[in-house]
Amino acid sequence: MARDSRPVQLGSIESFCKAAELGSFTAAASHLGLTPAAVSRSVGRLEARLGVRLFARTTRRIRLTDDGQAYYEECRQALAQIEAAERSIAGQQREPAGLLRLSVPTTYAHYRVLPMLPRFTERYPAVKVELHIANRNIDFVEEGHDLAIRLGQPRDATLVARLLEHASLGIFAAPDYLRRRGTPRSVAELAAHDCVAFVLPSTGRPVPWVLRDDGVDIDVHPDSRLRVLEDPLGCLGYARAGGGLVQMYHFIAEESVRRGELVELMQAHGGRSRPFSILYPRNRHLSARVRAFVDFLVQAVGSTPGLSAGN
Repeated sequence: MARDSRPVQLGSIESFCKAAELGSFTAAASHLGLTPAAVSRSVGRLEARLGVRLFARTTRRIRLTDDGQAYYEECRQALAQIEAAERSIAGQQREPAGLLRLSVPTTYAHYRVLPMLPRFTERYPAVKVELHIANRNIDFVEEGHDLAIRLGQPRDATLVARLLEHASLGIFAAPDYLRRRGTPRSVAELAAHDCVAFVLPSTGRPVPWVLRDDGVDIDVHPDSRLRVLEDPLGCLGYARAGGGLVQMYHFIAEESVRRGELVELMQAHGGRSRPFSILYPRNRHLSARVRAFVDFLVQAVGSTPGLSAGN
């Protein structure tokens, strides 16, 4: 490929990097407010200047070549430095502003994030929040989210996980159910009861109940007549209606316990928890609004009575 001696333009590099991130000229064009043809021409000018192919193109998708991948890594770092310099000069670091896109599971959205969110929006009135409530993993690049809150530690090494809390669990049932079926007091007695199971979307299998028996951590897979998919709050509703036993986070069940709708059982076998973390891409430069929300949520969750939060 013949080289083009004309000087490279920053806009062409921005178009190239966005196309590389999103894997599509069309998606890059939409994000940058350009036409797909304009993005394609920008990339073509870069390829002509460098004398190499940056993308391998198919009818449905584009893929970086080896040369393109190497060039992308260098360009991405350069653009990040330019962006940081512009923010420093313009003073944008002082006042968080713009759109914050956040993905949160159902339970954590309703019982943690939404009750706390008004304080954040009041503190940072220039920040707008788009809340995506879903119980599945997301693709940060494809879906454009800034942050996600998820259960457990991510296996993806490209993500940073900041611990929010170790959420404790308990076993609960409605008083009416206990009057009809009796109160289990040991792990073995669970086999004689209707235990509600939640099916984890990422595995398609019921989530095991985590208990302690004689000081030993154990995972129990009770036989379930009802399996709930997608929304674990369905398990809580069924238990409140007297349908059976449920293992649930204390921060979700505590309100029903206060109202007398549920009773906690088998506390001697409790004490275990699961971690919730806030996630973001490792190599992404965090904007002021993203940093402000991360710091706010870690502090807000950590200051809630009875919780253990981490950094």
